[in-house]
This record gives sequence, structure tokens and C-alpha cells, in this order.
Amino acid sequence: MDHFAYRSRSLYCENIPVAQLAERYGTPLYIYSKATLVHHLRQIQEAFKEVEPLICYSVKTNGNVALCKVMAEHGSGFDVTSGGELHRALLAGGKGEKIVFAGVGKTDAEFRFALDNNVSLFNVESEQELHALGHVAKSMGKVASVALRVNPDLPPKTHAKTDTSVKGVKFGLDIETVLDVAKGILWNLGVKVIGLHMHLGSPILSAEPYRLGVAKALNLIAKLREQGHPISVMNMGGGFGIHYRKQEAQPAKAFAEVIVPAVKEAKCKLVLEPGRFIVGNAGLLLSRVIYTKESGGKHFVIQDAAMNDLIRPTLYDSFHRVWPAEPSAEFPNLPEDYELDVPGGLKVDVVGPVCESGDFLAKGRSLPPMKRGDLLATFSAGAYGMSMSSNYNSRVRAAEVLVDGETSKLIRRRETYQDLVGPELEAMASPN
Repeated sequence: MDHFAYRSRSLYCENIPVAQLAERYGTPLYIYSKATLVHHLRQIQEAFKEVEPLICYSVKTNGNVALCKVMAEHGSGFDVTSGGELHRALLAGGKGEKIVFAGVGKTDAEFRFALDNNVSLFNVESEQELHALGHVAKSMGKVASVALRVNPDLPPKTHAKTDTSVKGVKFGLDIETVLDVAKGILWNLGVKVIGLHMHLGSPILSAEPYRLGVAKALNLIAKLREQGHPISVMNMGGGFGIHYRKQEAQPAKAFAEVIVPAVKEAKCKLVLEPGRFIVGNAGLLLSRVIYTKESGGKHFVIQDAAMNDLIRPTLYDSFHRVWPAEPSAEFPNLPEDYELDVPGGLKVDVVGPVCESGDFLAKGRSLPPMKRGDLLATFSAGAYGMSMSSNYNSRVRAAEVLVDGETSKLIRRRETYQDLVGPELEAMASPN
């Protein structure tokens, strides 16, 4: 469930009308519900509680420090993929023993930063990375705990750009070579292989790919132990899908029913790296209509959010529900099916001000007639929204607000023109 609901023809986030937030903070505006954030974390904690997993919130999904702080306060660790994400996790109160470092291109400087902060586990994705990490760790008088990321060559049936478990992608060690790599590193004094990592892609709507994945994981864990590696960690990554259109995603317990028995059989500690599942439906993007127009037989709603604010529709052809924040009485508060024509509605493309034909939030969507100044809500925007935003067209990035019951707090101010040019002016003014 999420805590966005219509009351008396007005969209609320928890107990605050989003129109009120627009007046106070401006648009475009990312709005997050703390109650929704915590609810979805609790769902995963409850579904997997039998094996007491280490749940590491995926910082790349949405790294706002305030949101990460909520995660830490409610028992979550962190999955990080860069030194910057590690910095965010630490600022939010994350502790090294509950942080996992992933990513295909970690640098020596990032290794040192992570080792200095006693990060619990490195998900390693290549033989060269293993040796590089071992070299850095030995130079610091430390031993790095490692989980080998294996590419299981499985078809998770997700978008090609977010599929991380088929042959030919950059992620992980080929399943055919992982044992040879592991054997070669057995006596490297700088690293200790204690786990196996498998991330299948995102978003995954069915537990079936995990059923196939854990079977391969169990086989590899047994063989790694035969080599002499003390495997005690089974990291199944994240990727659990959410409801973008209707009720298309399975609940956390469906994934747990597949993963938990395998973890018990392996006698391992389970690590999970969810992100989208927790924050995706905990946030929306609120925008205001600037103009409407008709061109080439099509109708356009031009609003002040653009591809630089939410790039998922452009990059992944992703579907986000879009609906007025204050629909008139002759229209439903929320349609049962956003892909069907709404009686009395108009089929429109919802687009932004950026100078690209690919700048859109929705295409061919049936909406009530819109006018200048109307507010539009783009739902399920908490994941990979603000974290993938940019300054393209020299647009300032949106503000972010966290709602907790009847209170709201600005957790990221809207950028200014000075923010856009500040680093450039500083560089120009320096003596070099």
C-alpha cells in the first residue's frame, strides 16, 4: 500500500494536500511519504524474518540522505555502488558492518575508503578486481571479505537495459568461469571469498527467475566450499518489482517463499539489496501545466517537469500513472485502468520543456481536459527519479519534500542558476 489518496477531489500525501505542498515549495516537486517508505521496508523484513537477513537499501535507487536516514533508523543497511553512495550511507547513520559495496568499476581510492570504514562485503565482478582489491587490502594490513558476483545466464524477462543476468552484459563473472577464478584467488592474503552474489535485473515481477537463480547458486556454493572457500553469505541482490500500472507485481512473501528455503539449505546468511520495492511507490513527481496545444493531429500537455527530472519514460519506455492532482467532479479520482480511454477525456502526450522529441512523461494517455496552472501527479516516481535527474538544458533540479503525517520537511532545496555555474566560476577564478 501507499499513502497517496484522493479526498474531496484533492490528492493527499498522508494528511497533506499535494496542492498545498506545490504552493509552499513550487514545482516540479518530488514528494515522498515516510509511512509508505517504512511500510515497504517492513514488508521485506517480515517476509524474510525466518532467516534474519541483512537488508541493504539500494542507495542508487534514491540516495537522498534524509530518506537513507529513515532506512537506517528502521534497521536497514545499505547497498552502495560508488564512493559517493558510501558517503551518503555513512552520513545517514549507516555502519560499515551493514554496508555492501557493489559495482563493476570500483577504484583503488574507493577500496581504501570502504576498507577504512569497515564495509562488511565487496561484491566482486571480475578477476582483475579481485587482485586489485587484494593488493589494496594487503597494503592497509587488512583482509577484504568478498562475494563473487556470478552471471547466471538467466532470462528474467525485464527491460534489456536493466537485465543484468544474461550473457553479454558487463555484470558479474560468467557462470562457466567463476570456479576457476575462485580457485586462483584461494591463497590471496588480501581477500577472503565468503559469499556468492547474484543480481538478476530489475524490475522483476515474478519469483520464477529467483527459483532458477537459487538453484544455480546452491550448486556453486557447494563447489566453492569444496575448493576451500568458507562460504557463509548468499546475496540475492534486489530487483523486486512494484505496481506501476495496476497490481502486476508479486508481494515480498512470494519472493521469500522461493529464496528462504534455499538460504536454509545452504546454511548461509542472506543479504538482500532492495531499492525500488521500498521507495518506488513512496514518491511522486508533482508538476504544473504550462500550456496545452494541438499539432499534427495530436494533443499535448506541456508541464514543467521534463526528461531531466524523470528520465525513465524516455530511457526505458517506462509506464507511470499520470493524473490531475485535483480532478473535476465529472471525472474519477483515479481510473481503474490508466491505459483505457476516460469518458469525456482527451488523448494527449504529457511532455516537458526540454528540446528533445524524447522529452515526455506519458504518451497517448487519456486525461481530463487540462488548462494552464493545473497540477499533474506522476506516480511511482520514488525510484530512479531524482537519482537519475540532470541539468540538461541548464534546468535546475527539482526540490524534494518528505511528508510525515501532517508535517512536511524540505529534504533537498530547489537548485538555483548559481548552482548551475558555481563550479565553473570557481574554476575560472582559481589561479590553477
